[in-house]
Amino acid sequence: MSAFYDLKELFSALNRETRLIAEMFSKRKSMDYKYSDALELLNYEEHRLAFLLGKGVVRENAGVLELDDLYLEFFEQVLDINEEINLAYIDDNIKHIKENIVYYLNESNQYRKHGYLKFIKKTLRKIGIITIKSAIDLRRNVENTFKNEINYKIKQLKLNNFDEKRTIIKSLIDQSLKLVNEDELTFFNRALDVELNREIIELKQRLNECSHNLIEIEKQIIDYLHQIKIQGEFLEKLRKLKYLKDHFLIESQSNLRQVLSQQNALLYEPRRIEPLKLSLDFLRLDDKSFELIKRLAHSKKHLPPLKNELAAPIASDYLTAIVEKEVMINYAEVKNTFLATSDDLFSFIYKYDFFKEVDFAERVTIFCQVISLFENDLLVTNEYRIFNGIEHAVVMAR
Repeated sequence: MSAFYDLKELFSALNRETRLIAEMFSKRKSMDYKYSDALELLNYEEHRLAFLLGKGVVRENAGVLELDDLYLEFFEQVLDINEEINLAYIDDNIKHIKENIVYYLNESNQYRKHGYLKFIKKTLRKIGIITIKSAIDLRRNVENTFKNEINYKIKQLKLNNFDEKRTIIKSLIDQSLKLVNEDELTFFNRALDVELNREIIELKQRLNECSHNLIEIEKQIIDYLHQIKIQGEFLEKLRKLKYLKDHFLIESQSNLRQVLSQQNALLYEPRRIEPLKLSLDFLRLDDKSFELIKRLAHSKKHLPPLKNELAAPIASDYLTAIVEKEVMINYAEVKNTFLATSDDLFSFIYKYDFFKEVDFAERVTIFCQVISLFENDLLVTNEYRIFNGIEHAVVMAR
């Protein structure tokens, strides 16, 4: 296996074989990817597959291909879908920070001191990102285990292991905060600058968020373990009942009959037979249904015909036409009549004849509606008047 010469060659190879790599990555858990399947995606150009095998991007085992663990882990990390929680990586980063702090404090060359400080800032940022990502992965794994693991014993063991990992993450958070707040005060006082201060603040925020997530994960694990315990006890009782039933001892060595007699569940009620209504499409299109209809009609032909019940005659009162008249207000006509006058709008509407009884409150409403409908034809002045307890603006025709 030979390595890539540089990043350009690596990116070029991954880009050229994107179709195959993406397909193998998406099917990494659902199927074994065969050599022939890969050749089909590469248009049967075997030298392209040989290149990936030679560079270690793809590995072959007994005619089955899979992505190399290095690339598989890289893709899962970048896409944030990895299931493994590497807590040792956080611990290693804390140790590297402590080592570089010692180097920084004992170094006299400013250029090399800057290099140590730059590494410490980068590692602080990595610790925050990796810690909160570990908490997210832990929550996802806990949920997937509880929902998808069918073996109750293994499910319980996995959840207990996840709880231990939660404890380790909590311990690493405490170590990280202790490193920043207590252990290396001399370094952080001496080397503190704007960038380092920002990294420390962001690290504390991420660790605080991660701590809250761990509290929720702990509650979730406790709840899941409690449910597993209840389900396990139920299955144990079910197995005992099955054993007693198979050996015809269930009535003599259990109180099952007494318990069932005290239950009023619908399961023990007599089953009601509901009529089955066939769909119209089935009756109209299916040949078998037509044969059944004919047989049913033949069995019913000797029965007396059904008489259709006639409805009572409709009363003549319901057939009498009733005409209701309602006088509607034509706002356009009101506006046009007002524009031909020199009066203000409120006084005009108060005196206007609407050909029906219109009280004062309704005339005020009409005043507002005319302004709303025809504001471009009206001039609302800054003058106000009070009439009958109502204050209104003086509105004139433009």
